[in-house]
Amino acid sequence: MNYPFWEVPWLGSSSVIAIIAIFHVMISQFAVGGGLFLPIAERKALREGRTDWLDQLRKHSRFFLLVTGVFGTVSGVGIWFAIGLTQPEATSTLIHNFVFGWAIEWVFFLVELTTIAVYYYTWDRIPAKLHLTVGWVYAVSSVCTLVIINGILTFMLTPGQTWLSVAGTGHEASKFWNAFFNPTYWPSLLMRTLVSITLAGVWALISSARIDGEKQLPLKASFLRWTTRWLVPAFVLMPLTLVWYLHMVPESQRALLSLGISTIGPGTFSQVTRLVLVMVITTASIVIITYYLAYKNPKDFTVAHACAVLMLALMATGTGEQAREMLRKPYVIGLHMYSNGTRVSEVANRNQYGYLQHTLWLDQNTSTHFAMGEAMYRGQCGSCHTLTGYRSLNRLLVGRDRESVGSLLTMLHEYKSDTTYRKFMPPLTGTPQEIQALGDYLYAQSNPASQPTPTTTLKAQK
Repeated sequence: MNYPFWEVPWLGSSSVIAIIAIFHVMISQFAVGGGLFLPIAERKALREGRTDWLDQLRKHSRFFLLVTGVFGTVSGVGIWFAIGLTQPEATSTLIHNFVFGWAIEWVFFLVELTTIAVYYYTWDRIPAKLHLTVGWVYAVSSVCTLVIINGILTFMLTPGQTWLSVAGTGHEASKFWNAFFNPTYWPSLLMRTLVSITLAGVWALISSARIDGEKQLPLKASFLRWTTRWLVPAFVLMPLTLVWYLHMVPESQRALLSLGISTIGPGTFSQVTRLVLVMVITTASIVIITYYLAYKNPKDFTVAHACAVLMLALMATGTGEQAREMLRKPYVIGLHMYSNGTRVSEVANRNQYGYLQHTLWLDQNTSTHFAMGEAMYRGQCGSCHTLTGYRSLNRLLVGRDRESVGSLLTMLHEYKSDTTYRKFMPPLTGTPQEIQALGDYLYAQSNPASQPTPTTTLKAQK
């Protein structure tokens, strides 16, 4: 436990990451897909002499610049802030292993910001051919950012045996390319590319819906129908890439999904299964709504309809990202680091010498028993749970006696292969005294009427 604990009341720190990430993914992948959408549409308009399309694309590029350049950038900073506080060990691992990858990605990101600004502000100010070239420069740089980020994200699920063989030796960076081109890299790249393409179409529906269907029906109809043809094929192909992606996921993680599928009859769904089903349903709904409203009846396609499609896309993207995160359980970096920041290689040492042995802000000689329990909760439970809000431990433990709480902690500590919680939760590490302190702390928190909660005496961080 080398870092202070970031406590977010009720929501929990993991929920903060999820909320920011969903919006950031929606925008960042729109930046990739929209980067392709704009020059391809502009090229079509120039070839066909459609000045009305060029006017519409200029308006859409302004919308694109505001969404990606402002909200995308701010949410990206928010992601770094949230993961750095919630998962400092995992963030440190990613930075140390992919430092040159991050650096290259940031270079492309700067090119993106520059070229999209140039692209918007030079409409009708530079030759059309040069303007289109600027658009293609943006498109290529945005795709490059996806290529790089995809390698880092997929590494967290499937780092690969080559990298795992040197993990913890200090030579992890020597296996950069093995970690980057990990088992799920290619199916994930294809799937994210398709998602980016569809999101470009979904966001284009927003600006297209604002066209007055009474005054500019030919423009609105042609633009909406072309946009529909842009996004529907990608939506149809996504289930195939999802199957390929899941095939490359390790069997131990895929079991989280198969558990829910195999028990559909009795009605027991795993959380991952529910998320995948929501993603499939929302995706199918988008295809149906877009075809029958935007394509078949463009005149009456309104901003409200487009926003409904956007909300469905937000749900699909959010559930897809959450399902990907859930597939990593109980790890934050597959087979290397558990979701509470404990490395697999550290478990035996912490069980022998103690989890709190390196906790600088807790003086074990002067701190109370319950302060030790609170520190155990914050370090090993707090990254996924809260006491009273999201994934509430109080709600899970309320009504249990002290022996029952202790049995649960013992099960997590022993971490036997047939333990149900093993599929979702990391092992509980620490000495018997530390686990006893955690049990007393959790019991006092969840059953305040039975036993008052003593005042803790955690030493202040200076």
